[in-house]
Amino acid sequence: MIYITRKEHFNAAHRMYREEWSAEQNQEMFGKCANPNWHGHNYNLFVTIKGEVTQETGYLMDLKDLKVIINNYVIEKLDHKNINLDVDFMKGKMASTELLTIEIFNQLKKPIELHAGVFLHSVKLYETENNSAEYFGD
Repeated sequence: MIYITRKEHFNAAHRMYREEWSAEQNQEMFGKCANPNWHGHNYNLFVTIKGEVTQETGYLMDLKDLKVIINNYVIEKLDHKNINLDVDFMKGKMASTELLTIEIFNQLKKPIELHAGVFLHSVKLYETENNSAEYFGD
């Protein structure tokens, strides 16, 4: 089995807060991330697929196809958007890196796995140079 990783990048804003909490409670729990005027990150996304190399092509999946899937299902929905307000698959969810990583995985799994013998292994999302989350599915 071989593992192939594609890196993509997007910029997005978000805010960590709970509507049912007071401004003080949100500030205490989420600190600067609760800024009512939002804040942004330059995210780096790593999508890893796995499977067997086909003898006919010499690769697992045409990486141009993988790039198109990632762009259509994730990047176009997130890049230069407000995660809390603009992103359909994040509606009603806390805009944390952890939940965003899980939801990106969920967005990519079906379209990637429509390619015979290709499986989504993991999604790793860097919110900052020092902070990331990685999800391998259920």
